[in-house]
Amino acid sequence: MAEPFRVAAICTIYYAHSHADAIVTKFLKGMSTDEGFFPPEVEVVSLYIDHVLDTDIGTAMAAECGVPIYPSIRRALHAGGDDLGVDAVLLIGEHGDYPWNERGRHMYPRRYFFEQIAGVFAASGRSLPVFNDKHFAYSWEDARWVWDRAAELDIPLMAGSCLPLAWRRPWVEHDKGVVIDEAVAVGYGGIEAYGYHTLETLQCMIERRAGGESGIVSVQCLEGDDVWRARDEGRFSGELVEAACATVASRTSEPMESCKKPAVFLLEHADGLRSAALVLHGHLGDWCYAARVGGQVQATECFLQPDGLGANFGYLSRNIQSFFRTGVAPYPPERTLLTTGAIDAAMNSRHEGHRRIETPWLDIAYASYDEMPIRPRGERPSGACLRRDAPDQLLPWKD
Repeated sequence: MAEPFRVAAICTIYYAHSHADAIVTKFLKGMSTDEGFFPPEVEVVSLYIDHVLDTDIGTAMAAECGVPIYPSIRRALHAGGDDLGVDAVLLIGEHGDYPWNERGRHMYPRRYFFEQIAGVFAASGRSLPVFNDKHFAYSWEDARWVWDRAAELDIPLMAGSCLPLAWRRPWVEHDKGVVIDEAVAVGYGGIEAYGYHTLETLQCMIERRAGGESGIVSVQCLEGDDVWRARDEGRFSGELVEAACATVASRTSEPMESCKKPAVFLLEHADGLRSAALVLHGHLGDWCYAARVGGQVQATECFLQPDGLGANFGYLSRNIQSFFRTGVAPYPPERTLLTTGAIDAAMNSRHEGHRRIETPWLDIAYASYDEMPIRPRGERPSGACLRRDAPDQLLPWKD
């Protein structure tokens, strides 16, 4: 029989509903999607947890599944041996007891984790696929370092969240090469963590435009009444925002202007496209997107299973598993690099008096995928996603 494909899971923290639970647990117990329940095709053979608090479930999960927990990242990658002893790495650097800095950035140690992983690779003379959950780092400088170090060592990268793999209602997927005149995405939640999700929702759609993504030349964050003032001045399309929000079942009946802490990120792209990502917490509880294409408005809701069975992570995990096997990411990691830079610039703009920040360092051009990643095509979870007895669905997960 062939040797099992061995995976190391490197986590900040592992409690119920955390991203470690949502992803690593699926690699231990299986992945539910609309199409069925899929047992893992790879084996988690080592686990590192940066800190274990009284809410921890990772230690019990590891004991149940027979996975050793190691006291360092190096030892987890050695997996009981004297050298690199795994075939791929899950880097889950989301959640945990870490501070925020003065710019409102949650200081997750993603660069530090990646630095340790890359060091083991460099010492062994062998690089492996690494999945990085969400954005690469809380600062652009750290994210760029991760990207450059991966290129230096020829490390295959996949990154990002499950928003690009959400259920869409109605189904909207731009044909590659479409001409997009303007676009917006709308989300909710905290301005940094969920603002990133909103930017990623936007980017996974507009990257399919004619010529592909050309990079971002400026970013500005506005808040409060300045959001609606910018709309009224035509800096982003109110019509598109209304069209996007109209697709969302969780939208309140109150006008969006009643939102207590609205925010918008205004983006100017190198090819002349202007896009915007709005955070309207309290007005809706899902993400949505709208664009003007050929004079027509196309809009969709991007739905994640809320406080339920976490099936959106099932699709993400199946794509990660495919990436581990092939070394080829199902969608461009440049998307994550660009959105990492965009949220960093937006938070810097916010901290620096909401000024417009020119971003020549975000000259990141890339093309979208040709082959559709593993993803839902329905409007809402169905099939195995609704089974409460599936091994990976014993707890509700939320982002």
